[in-house]
Amino acid sequence: MKTTIAALVALFTLATTLTANDRLVIGAEGKRSVAIVDPSDGNKVLWQHNLSGPVHNLHLLPNLNLLTQDGWKNIIEIDLTEGIVWNYDAAESNRTKANTPDKFEVHAVQRLDKGKTMIVESGSSRIIEVGAKGKLLKELPLQVSEPNGHSDTRQVHKLDNGHYLVAHEADQVVKEYDADGKVVWEFPIPLFGKEPARGHGPEGFGGRCFNAIKAKNGNYLIATGNGHSVLEVTPEKEIIWKLEQNDLEGITLAWVTTLQELDNGNLIIGNCHAGPDNPQIIEITRDKKVVWSFNDFETFGNALAVSLVVDGDTAKAIRAKLAASK
Repeated sequence: MKTTIAALVALFTLATTLTANDRLVIGAEGKRSVAIVDPSDGNKVLWQHNLSGPVHNLHLLPNLNLLTQDGWKNIIEIDLTEGIVWNYDAAESNRTKANTPDKFEVHAVQRLDKGKTMIVESGSSRIIEVGAKGKLLKELPLQVSEPNGHSDTRQVHKLDNGHYLVAHEADQVVKEYDADGKVVWEFPIPLFGKEPARGHGPEGFGGRCFNAIKAKNGNYLIATGNGHSVLEVTPEKEIIWKLEQNDLEGITLAWVTTLQELDNGNLIIGNCHAGPDNPQIIEITRDKKVVWSFNDFETFGNALAVSLVVDGDTAKAIRAKLAASK
């Protein structure tokens, strides 16, 4: 029995080591580039594409291309070996005088089925879907208190049921719209009795939510931006779990941005504007134990607003593609 237990422990340790060594981080904004970094090799940059402007959304597509932004109005798809293979210029495409305010920006995109792409515009306050050649296929108005060219939204996700889950930063509320644009669920970000405070770092405070995703259990996971927290909220709008600014030992949360829910139930969260002494990405268990963290100020600086962490076969496939291109 002792031998069996020892063998199992050894196998578990080996599997954990292999997973950790296989992990890659894909991040964008920091130094105005999108990069793939290997945490197991001293944060070695495996691939990098320079950008001319900031980014708030980033997706890894099934073909290993990246869908992201080059500034607030240009959407690009990047092949890791061939460069930009598709782009959409929101400043020029599908614009009329009526839907072109003095200021508008894009902070959310998503590749859909059959080559369609969802693009969410702040200022013009709309969700659109376009075809592979940029043709407008669908348009839905966002319900905002007052159009804000910079902060109508942050990240937006089209769900499997055809609904749209929208983080409305300026209005400090998460809304779920059905396929016809009707709001079917909304949750104002609570301040829990605290007073708002200015600032992008740990000193600031508010409800300027950055992201919301549907959890595997059907609840909503919300990254509250300058609320320094992650909330799990039921469809009945009950908060059943909360990660606050100082819940993680030795870590201070600032602008909480990206969210990933792993198969084992762990959460990966983005911690932007938190300064060089805090990790930019953190993996935690549901009992708020840190099992992995990432800090690379050399590559991403203090503005790693959006990131993806990839493991397993996906990480191996990316490594293989990059290796084959050398």
